[in-house]
Amino acid sequence: MIPTLRVLIHMGSLQRLLPFWIGGLVTLILGFSPLLLLAVAYGVLMQFFVEYAMHRFLLHRAPPTEQGVFNALYRSHIGHHEFPGDAEFFTGDDHWYPVRFGLLSLAIHTVILWPALGLGGALVFGVVAIFFGSVSAFAFYEYCHTLAHLNVPKGWFGTRVTQSHLAHHFQDHDATYHVSIGMGWIDRLFGTAHDRDTAKARYDRKTILSMGMDPEDLRLVTARKAYGLPKMPGNRRGPPTETGA
Repeated sequence: MIPTLRVLIHMGSLQRLLPFWIGGLVTLILGFSPLLLLAVAYGVLMQFFVEYAMHRFLLHRAPPTEQGVFNALYRSHIGHHEFPGDAEFFTGDDHWYPVRFGLLSLAIHTVILWPALGLGGALVFGVVAIFFGSVSAFAFYEYCHTLAHLNVPKGWFGTRVTQSHLAHHFQDHDATYHVSIGMGWIDRLFGTAHDRDTAKARYDRKTILSMGMDPEDLRLVTARKAYGLPKMPGNRRGPPTETGA
């Protein structure tokens, strides 16, 4: 657990979200009510859906043809698939993105809830839901994701997370988009749950790490060069373990 937390502590996105999370917690405590408990539950659930949607539709979208845009997607996610043991690629490089996303979501929720709760009530609900509920769920997601990729001793929890997530990396990158443990029902709901026979039919040893792209595609070669990576995909810092110790 300690090695995983050490990585999380140094994640730029979590560092930037921490003051907002504290603000959400203080707001929950000072204005505590059953409605705010509902806000926390709503925020957590919303984040798990956001986790799935962003992973599936944003990070796994069709590879851009323009090299600059492709490089950004490579840094955000493709590089993580090609070098899954490299902690530098566990997250993207835009560490302010979650903050901007949270502020935009807060604005939208406030406008929508304003007629029912009033401006103050809508703002409080949104702050608690997004900056306490959703950010807590986001931190849990980062914990699960980091634990899955680190080569450290793992108990029952870590083994389950690792086996589920590494199926996405090494068996079928078009399935199992959830990462947080217990959220497999979201994949089942949207028809992207891991299926052994489907995974075998889709599997291509040559392209599995590059998310279906030819690993010698010029866009990939150029992106690797731009970020100082080896010419071909691999695992620079050792494979993550799939078994407990």
